[in-house]
Amino acid sequence: MVTIADYAGSRPAWCPGCGNFGILTAVKQALVALGIEPYRVLMVSGIGQAGKLPHYTKCHVLNELHGRTLPAAIGAKMASPELVVIAVGGDGDGYGEGGNHFINAVRRNHDITYLVHNNQVYGLTKGQASPTSDFGFVTKTTPQGADIPLNPIALAIASDASFVSRSFAGDIEHLSGLIRLGIEHKGFALIDVLQPCVVFNHKNTYAWYRERVYKLEENGYDPGNKVAAFEKAQEWGDRIPIGVIYQKERATFEERLPALTRGPLARRRLDPMQAEKLLDEFL
Repeated sequence: MVTIADYAGSRPAWCPGCGNFGILTAVKQALVALGIEPYRVLMVSGIGQAGKLPHYTKCHVLNELHGRTLPAAIGAKMASPELVVIAVGGDGDGYGEGGNHFINAVRRNHDITYLVHNNQVYGLTKGQASPTSDFGFVTKTTPQGADIPLNPIALAIASDASFVSRSFAGDIEHLSGLIRLGIEHKGFALIDVLQPCVVFNHKNTYAWYRERVYKLEENGYDPGNKVAAFEKAQEWGDRIPIGVIYQKERATFEERLPALTRGPLARRRLDPMQAEKLLDEFL
């Protein structure tokens, strides 16, 4: 039987009150609830405070370059599809440096779960504006105020994502349930987490979010309606929806890849001589 203790990693070095603590707890709770042993899990992360999360768990861990989380996670899933692959990153890592990877991973529908800690600021590098900073948000790099923010929810829906969701780090029970759904979903699952940064973002605070977030599942919402999903993706300000915003079933990239019809790449016997003909062309 899997327990929370099985996922105990090193002591977190985040700032006291950071929203990342709630996300870490929710991840562990979700994996335990699903009965998934640590050896079956691979967490891939990039650079940033969010990227530290895998080190505070006990499972397979791979750190990548800034913005390059998804390519590594995708490669691992293709090689070992039996792994539960969770990509972890911040809004800067995923929607800024890794924006192009994000769009292509969504449209190809790779079978991984993408957990984005969205605090609307670059926390590790001391408070610069991120792609999701609110319009007019003043930081060291935007003294006149940030420009129009990227809408990752709308972007994912437009790219025909098969699972688009949002939660709040201050509601661990809701977030844990959403992570479980994302892991169980067959295909690319985006979980955008509203994550307060208590040091560098004094606008989007726990109190600010608690006054605004509401749960879609409590309002009879149908996540299969794409038009309605686009409408929900535009809600920001006085009311912010959390939950599964859009979901559909479609074949994953791994299911469509002919190279995988003979089984996982990691379990195949490697024959170096297969490359001999190719190497001879360079002689």
